[in-house]
Amino acid sequence: MNALILAAGYGSRIAALAVPKPLVPVAGICLLEWSVQQASLAGITHAVVVTGHRAAEVEARLEGIADRTGVSIEACRIADWSRPNGHSVLAGAARIEGNYLLMMADHIFADGLLQQLVKDMGRTRGAALAIDRDVTGPTIDPEDATWVRCHANGRIARIGKHLTRFDAVDCGAFIATPDLAEAIAEAVGEGAAGSLSEGMQRLADRGLADTVDVTGQWWIDVDDPAMLALAESMAPAFLPLAKPTAPSTVVP
Repeated sequence: MNALILAAGYGSRIAALAVPKPLVPVAGICLLEWSVQQASLAGITHAVVVTGHRAAEVEARLEGIADRTGVSIEACRIADWSRPNGHSVLAGAARIEGNYLLMMADHIFADGLLQQLVKDMGRTRGAALAIDRDVTGPTIDPEDATWVRCHANGRIARIGKHLTRFDAVDCGAFIATPDLAEAIAEAVGEGAAGSLSEGMQRLADRGLADTVDVTGQWWIDVDDPAMLALAESMAPAFLPLAKPTAPSTVVP
């Protein structure tokens, strides 16, 4: 099985640290390695990692991560990493045949969450998004969250950062068919900025955006110093490989 991991962005809210965001360590392991490690536990054998900001530094770490996780890793560098994340999906998905697990490199998931999600890897159309119904949990940052409103059947009705009515939050992990990249490209072709959420909304409008409810399973988006500190304190309770450490700006 294949994964597509987005690791191209600047990470402005955590940019004061000495290393690029995908290499920020949490409990002794950098964010990108957490992504690959957890993908491996879910059965992923090959990952395309989209790089951009400080790409050379991130790519220099890929061989070691591959050796430690047993996942073959292919770098896909984009020139304009300032564009919305859907452009990273377009670049990376072009390297993958068929369906894939789509992940954000700054999200950490408890063991078991991705295993639940990949049960949907055999889907034939659209995409499925991991959602959390606990929209007020301690790891949710309301200033940065992508919100989801679902139909009664669990399919996505609306998705976006600025929804005023929602009943779930986007956990940052998807099962995607080729339909997702096609929807993003279609949106860009019609003048949209090219975010992943824009592509998912197009699939939702066609009844092709499903959800996998992972409420109760721990996950966190490490997007600013407060969430980094919270991840450091919580990870050892949920991840067997985590080591209790103080937050650091230096990659081991």
